[in-house]
Amino acid sequence: MSQTQPQSDIDLDPVTFEVLRSSFRNLVDRMAEQIERTCYSFVMYNRDFSNCLNDAQGNTVMQGSKDIAVHVGTLHYTCKETLEYFEGNINAGDVYMINDPYLGGTHINDVRIMRPVFHDGELIAVTQSNGHWADVGGPAPGSFNIEANDHFAEGLRIPPVKIWDEGEFREDVANVLTTNMRLSEDRLGDLRAQAQATKIAEERLLELVEKYSVDTVLTAFNESQDYVERIMREQVRDLPDGSWRTQDYIDADPNKEEGFVTVDVEMTIDDDEVHYDLSGSDGYIGNFLNATFGTSFSAVIAGTKMFFPDVPLNSGMYRVVSANLPEGTVVDAPEPIPVTGSVAGTYEKVMNAIFELWSEVLPERAMACSFNLEYLLAGGTDQREGRAGQEFAWYDWMAGGWGGRDGKDGANATAPVFGAGLAVQSIEGQERDAPLLTSQHSIVTDSAGPGEFRGGCGLRKGGRVIECEGAVLSCCTDRARSITWGINGGLPGIPHGVSLTQDGEQTEMGTVFSNYSISEGDAFVRPSSGGGGFGDPTERDPEEVIEDVKDDYVSVERAERDYGVMIEVIDPELCAYKIDHEATEEKREYIRENREAWLEEDPEAVVEQYEDGEIDKFDLIRRYGVILNWSNGELLERTTEQFREMLQERAASEWS
Repeated sequence: MSQTQPQSDIDLDPVTFEVLRSSFRNLVDRMAEQIERTCYSFVMYNRDFSNCLNDAQGNTVMQGSKDIAVHVGTLHYTCKETLEYFEGNINAGDVYMINDPYLGGTHINDVRIMRPVFHDGELIAVTQSNGHWADVGGPAPGSFNIEANDHFAEGLRIPPVKIWDEGEFREDVANVLTTNMRLSEDRLGDLRAQAQATKIAEERLLELVEKYSVDTVLTAFNESQDYVERIMREQVRDLPDGSWRTQDYIDADPNKEEGFVTVDVEMTIDDDEVHYDLSGSDGYIGNFLNATFGTSFSAVIAGTKMFFPDVPLNSGMYRVVSANLPEGTVVDAPEPIPVTGSVAGTYEKVMNAIFELWSEVLPERAMACSFNLEYLLAGGTDQREGRAGQEFAWYDWMAGGWGGRDGKDGANATAPVFGAGLAVQSIEGQERDAPLLTSQHSIVTDSAGPGEFRGGCGLRKGGRVIECEGAVLSCCTDRARSITWGINGGLPGIPHGVSLTQDGEQTEMGTVFSNYSISEGDAFVRPSSGGGGFGDPTERDPEEVIEDVKDDYVSVERAERDYGVMIEVIDPELCAYKIDHEATEEKREYIRENREAWLEEDPEAVVEQYEDGEIDKFDLIRRYGVILNWSNGELLERTTEQFREMLQERAASEWS
C-alpha cells in the first residue's frame, strides 16, 4: 500500500475547484442520507451522527452540512490514529471500527467506521462515518454510568479493529463486540448502515476520479484545505491582537467538598492565528463529566466556528486555531478516567466560555450562555402486548434556550450547542419504541435569563412509565448550580434536574444518576434552562416584556421582579394587559438602587426568606445569587460565593 500525494504542478481553475469542492460536500451529505434511511437506532435516526472525507494522511477535506458540533475537530484525529495503527496492512475492501475516546475520539458511544479508498493500488482517501450508538455495554442502559471510576465500568472501549478485511465481513469480530451491547441486532444494523455510507462515498469519489483524474481530485483535496486556511487567516488578521480570559464551571467534583470545577479558557489572537490556553482548568474529577483531548479540541473548534459562520470547516482551520489542553486536567483526562458524560460536562463549558470571549472581540455576534445538554435514559424489559419480553432502550435529550444576543433575543427550544444539527425526537416514535409515555412537553414560563435581550426559553418534559420489568433510569446533565449565565448585565436562567414521583412521593434526583429502579406508574419531569440574558433587564423595552407575557414566556410577577415592568391584568384569556408606565419607572429605579446590595446580603438570611415564602427560587438565584442543594435545601456556601463572583463579573459590573 502506498499513499498518493497531491500534485503540485496542477493548477485548478476556479470553476473546477468549486465544482469539486461542492461535489465533496454532496458526497458527504449522501452518506448522511444513507444513514438516516437505513440505521436501526432511533438515536441515529434523529441525526446524532456525522460524516467526513479524509485525505490519505487523515486530514479532513470535507464534513457534512448538518454534522453535529461535538464530532467536529475529532474525526481527523481518529483517522490518523487508525492509519498509523494499520500502517503496512491497509488494503482495498478493508473497513475499520473505533470508539476509543483516548485516541482522539469523544466518548465510547461515538463509533467511527472508516473505509480506505484506493485507485490503481494506491491509497487516495478515507471515507468516515461517526454515529452515536444507543448502547455500547456496561452496567447502565445507554452506557452512561455515573458510578464509574474508570472506563472499564462505562462500556466497551474499541481500539482500531478491522471489521471488513479485504471485503470479507468479519462476523466473529462483529459478534464479539455487539453481543456485549444491549439490543445487539440494532448495533449490527447501525454498523452496516455506517459501513454502507462509507461505501457510497467511496463509489462517488471514484466517479470523480474517473471524470477529472486522480491528480486533479487530490489537488482539490489540498486546495480545499488551503482555501479554508487562507480565508480564516484573512478574517483573523483583521481583528485586534490581544488576549482575553474567562471561566465556566461544572457543578461539582463528587470526590471533594461542594464548589465549582473551573474550566479556564484564555484566547490569544496573534496576527493571523488564534491560540487557546486551558492550562488554568482544574484537574479531572470523580465522575464521567471529564473530557479527553479530542473532545475539548472539538469544543474549541466548534466554539470558534460559531463566530465565523461563512468559513467552511476542514483541517485547514486547524492550521490557524490551536489549543493547549494539559493532560491530567478536566479538559484532557488520561485513561482510564471516565469521560462518557463529557459532552454534558466539560465540552459545553469550553464552548460557552469561547462564546463569551468572542463576544468581546466580535460584539455584533455576541451571545450569552446557552442551556446545558441533557440525556435521560431508561432501559429494561418491555411488557406491552406484542412486545412482551423484548429489551428496550429509551434515550431522550431536551431542547432548550440559547443565550440572548446583541440586538436579538435568544432562540427558544433549540437543540443544544453541542449538537446544533440534532433533531428534537418524535414523541410518537419514542412511545412506539419503549414503554414510556410523554405526559407534557411545553415551554417553561420564566426559564429565559432576563436581559435587555432575553435568553431563549427552555422546555419542560414529563413522562410516565407503563408496562415493563426490571427498568432503570439514568441522567447525564449539569448546571443545577452553575446555572446558565448572562453577559453584559444579563441574568441567569433556571437550574437543571430531574424530579421523580413514585407511589405519590416526589424526589429531586439532581442532574447525574444511574440505574435508579423505576416501574409502572412512576412519573418524571425535568426542565431545560433558557439561555442567559444579554444586557441590563431594566433596559428592555416594556412593550417587548408585555409581548413575552402574552406569549407565556414571562409571567406578570417576573415581569415586575426581573424587568421592573408593572403590568395590569385585564383579561388573560384575551391576552389583554396594560403597562403602568409611571409605576414601571419607579420599580426600575428601585431595582437599580438595590440590586448590588442584594448580592451582598447574608446568604443564610436569604435562605430564611426563601423558606418562609417571602421570595421564590427565581429571586434566590437572580437577585441574591444564592445556590442550594435543590434536593434537600442545604445552603451551598462555597458554591454561592463562586456564583456571586460570577454574577458580579458578568452582570453587576455592567450595570450603570
